[in-house]
Amino acid sequence: MIPPQEASARRREIEDKLKQEEETLSFIRDSLEKSDQLTKNMKLLFERGKESLESEFRSLMTRHSKVVSPVLILDLISGEDELEVQEEVPLEHLPEGVLQDVIRISRWLVEYGRNQDFMNVYYQIRSSQLDRSIKGLKEHFRKSSSSSGVPYSPAIPNKRKDTPTKKPIKRPGTIRKAQNLLKQYSQHGLDGKKGGSNLIPLEGHEHDFRVKHLSEALNDKHGPLAGRDDTLDVETDAYIHCISAFVRLAQSEYQLLMDVIPEHHQKKTFDSLIQDALDGLMLEGENIVSAARKAIIRHDFSAVLTVFPILRHLKQTKPEFDQVLQGTAASTKNKLPGLITSMETVGAKALEDFADNIKNDPDKEYNMPKDGTVHELTSNAILFLQQLLDFQETAGAMLASQVLGDTYNIPLDPRETSSSATSYSSEFSKRLLSTYICKVLGNLQLNLLSKSKVYEDPALSAIFLHNNYNYILKALEKSELIQLVAVTQKTAERSYREHIEQQIQTYQRSWLKVTDYIAEKNLPVFQPGVKLRDKERQMIKERFKGFNDGLEELCKIQKAWAIPDMEQRDKIRQAQKNIVRETYGAFLHRYGSVPFTKNPEKYIKYRVEQVGDMIDRLFDTSA
Repeated sequence: MIPPQEASARRREIEDKLKQEEETLSFIRDSLEKSDQLTKNMKLLFERGKESLESEFRSLMTRHSKVVSPVLILDLISGEDELEVQEEVPLEHLPEGVLQDVIRISRWLVEYGRNQDFMNVYYQIRSSQLDRSIKGLKEHFRKSSSSSGVPYSPAIPNKRKDTPTKKPIKRPGTIRKAQNLLKQYSQHGLDGKKGGSNLIPLEGHEHDFRVKHLSEALNDKHGPLAGRDDTLDVETDAYIHCISAFVRLAQSEYQLLMDVIPEHHQKKTFDSLIQDALDGLMLEGENIVSAARKAIIRHDFSAVLTVFPILRHLKQTKPEFDQVLQGTAASTKNKLPGLITSMETVGAKALEDFADNIKNDPDKEYNMPKDGTVHELTSNAILFLQQLLDFQETAGAMLASQVLGDTYNIPLDPRETSSSATSYSSEFSKRLLSTYICKVLGNLQLNLLSKSKVYEDPALSAIFLHNNYNYILKALEKSELIQLVAVTQKTAERSYREHIEQQIQTYQRSWLKVTDYIAEKNLPVFQPGVKLRDKERQMIKERFKGFNDGLEELCKIQKAWAIPDMEQRDKIRQAQKNIVRETYGAFLHRYGSVPFTKNPEKYIKYRVEQVGDMIDRLFDTSA
């Protein structure tokens, strides 16, 4: 048994220890509470700091991300089609100091903040600027374009001299070539010496007629080139340049993105960033395709002139497009190829429908040239085919893409199937295009033959066919069309010359009713010095009268006809003049001094030289 005194001491000791433990526990509790409070605070401060950094990131991106001006974009893409090395155009999306702050904030948020929301902020802001930059370029074209070209770019502040530069943008080969052709007609008469014309020379009323037809080719509401105007050219130019702008700006955006966004998030962020701008361009492209389809239904083949330069540019730009879109989603990568396919399909459809329209054009009486000159269908067809010269590869690829070789019965060289896709495609496409051009020309010839039957006078019908065949031949010879035609039809040139000669011979037969009156085979036989009988005198009178009346009638009628080609006109006149003068000269020599009438001036109305002068005034309404 423990003594009371010892037990009391032991109790006090235990109580002291318990009190000490309670104090320690209280201290620990206080310390934990303080630690918790500090943690809640060493934490609130972190969150507040992170939020501040996120806010600063958004603020910096919003305040300093600027739309790229159309001027700078045009400078950026100006050297694409030029051989000389261009001075690199600086493109600063963010000021250098701001960029460094953005990069530091990005790295802290990724490393310490475990936060990815700023990436969404980044792509949303940059996406908006990219989209607005491209739309601004398009609007720039609409506002500043003119028929003489697009004002290239005013001075860039702090980068260039104060004097604005107006450098015309290289224009696509659309209907503007035809418009320039029309201008050359007006200025130089297409004499082949000035203006680089590839059609026949014109003068006088033929010049006015050709200008009229070219105007109709550009502006007629029902013609194959209907609806084309400067507005469409501006839209085409704008779209082409916006495509190039997208590639350049997207490349630049990716360079910026690599500094700001962590590597394993770059592709996905970039994919999101470019969607709005890319979708806008693809939608506009599909609208062009849709408009082309509707226009083709209306037989408005100007649509194909819009599609061609765009399609060519898309295919030329595709390698860069593919490179820019590396690592993006398959749906993103497939957008441009899908648009290209749509344009190739609608382009091939337009080509085929144009050929059919040339064959089946029902206009036989309306708008037929009364003077037998070139029909507007011919000039339209030639203008259309000349447009294809600027787009040979594009047009051939359009036809090849639709597997039209079977339709045209194009023979394939077995060696081509084992050759490279590029060489095979190029050769096969060229033959397809050649066969297509021959088809259009064949259809045109059939239609012209049908139209020529409208004329009641076979001679006028012959002049009409002569003029149209000659126009076609000269157009082929003075352009690369003849080389393309020769790929599949080597005798085309000779064939047209034969057709032209046949029509000249048909025309010359119209003079038989004049010369037959005085032809030697139809003249009365009589002995010199023997007095003529009344019957013989009457026959001679009838011969003179028949010749005079026929000559006057034909000269009056045929003076109103037209042969625009001066060389052909002189050739036909001279040939006819030689025949008539020779026949009339022989007749006049035989009967001019025969006493068949008391009033010789009544029957011998013309000297041989006068007859020649009358024929020289054929095909000339100004005479």
